[in-house]
Amino acid sequence: MNTPDIVVAGLGAHGASLVHELALRGASVLGLDMLTPPHGQGSTTGRTRITREAYYEDPLYVPLVQRAGELWTELEELTGAVLVRRTGGLMAGMPQSELVLGSLASARQHGLPHELLDGDGIRRRFPVMQPREHVVGVYELNAGVLLLDACMRTLYGQAQAYGAELRMDTRITGWSADRDGVRLTTSSGDVRTPQVVFAPGPWMNTLLAMEQGPAPVQLELVIERQTTHWFAPAPGVKGLSADECPITMLEMADGLMMYTLPDVGHGVKAGLHHHGAIVTPETVDRTVSTLEEQLLRALLEDWMPGSAHHAVDASVCLYTNTPDHHFLVDRHPSHENVLLLSACSGHGFKFAPALAEVAADLMLEGTCAFDVTAFAVDRLVG
Repeated sequence: MNTPDIVVAGLGAHGASLVHELALRGASVLGLDMLTPPHGQGSTTGRTRITREAYYEDPLYVPLVQRAGELWTELEELTGAVLVRRTGGLMAGMPQSELVLGSLASARQHGLPHELLDGDGIRRRFPVMQPREHVVGVYELNAGVLLLDACMRTLYGQAQAYGAELRMDTRITGWSADRDGVRLTTSSGDVRTPQVVFAPGPWMNTLLAMEQGPAPVQLELVIERQTTHWFAPAPGVKGLSADECPITMLEMADGLMMYTLPDVGHGVKAGLHHHGAIVTPETVDRTVSTLEEQLLRALLEDWMPGSAHHAVDASVCLYTNTPDHHFLVDRHPSHENVLLLSACSGHGFKFAPALAEVAADLMLEGTCAFDVTAFAVDRLVG
């Protein structure tokens, strides 16, 4: 029977980062995934992701995302891979919108370089953008684009270089835990380990339900279907490349929020943030409809005229949402040797290397430098 020091179940962004971090520290680590990631069936999908520091959700995330930025840069320097494009970021909306006020609060509390631009200031700085009347924007320097495929390839490669075993296309079909360790029943054989980390994204409750015991725990997690779109600009439209255009988030008058990423080779990327149907990962409709495409195209054209001349591509991804949209980083309610890791609710990818440090500290040292009180499991147990 295989007996690694630690098993990580789920090899999306956070599982892969954790396997890499644990292997770097000399632990014997086995990573398992039921498919071959990045497979596009969960949350680690979409070619690119936003990174930003003026965090509208809560200032508590700022030190964590800053540490993640340092670690992404260190990984670039170590490997020579290009993982991040710093473009700056514009968080725009009405002056009293959650996005603007929250971004300003984080920027001011943590002394982040930023500017508050009115509509004319936005148009002068970025002529491709045409904000509606009274819209303002918080511009921050350190935001940018993470190149997802390069990030994942690099994490897998480095994890294996440090001795981690990655076992793809391996399904966990049952598990049990006691004081002596954790036993996993998988499609490639049983595994016994002192500790395990569950990082399966939208399959968290599915995996928890496989516990071989009287009452497996279930958490208050909601899976939300999201669509992501790429568009090619109209002929002659300039200012949409990563050298010219920042990432943006735009909160509209009705509370609808759209994000955009500049063209890094596949068109302008756009999507709605938290505007999807509640689904399960097993039954979700993975086809993007014409109506969904038309809605995003209209919204993007209103914000940046000429940027969505025709559709290039579209895909479906899944958000795993907690009720308060904070992450989950905590031990299983009944098992100290099982850590639950879900950097979720649609804003987690950028944090992967920093949360890997946190999780590795918890597993190897029993404590961590960051205050993860807000990420406790108790708030999710009914």
